[in-house]
Amino acid sequence: MTGPSSSPRGEHTPKPGVTWDTVLARTETVIPDDAPDPQPNRATRRALKRAARKKQR
Repeated sequence: MTGPSSSPRGEHTPKPGVTWDTVLARTETVIPDDAPDPQPNRATRRALKRAARKKQR
C-alpha cells in the first residue's frame, strides 16, 4: 500500500449538465386483484418447511 502523495491532484469538475440528467422511470407494477398469488421465494419456502417440521415433533 502506498502513502499519501506529496503533490495532491486538484478536484475534477465534470462537464456542465452531465450529472443533472434526470430520467423519470416508472417502478411500480399494477397487479390485478384476480391474479394468482406469486410463488414464495426460497427463504419463505424454507421457513414454511421448517415450521411444518417443528409442528410434527
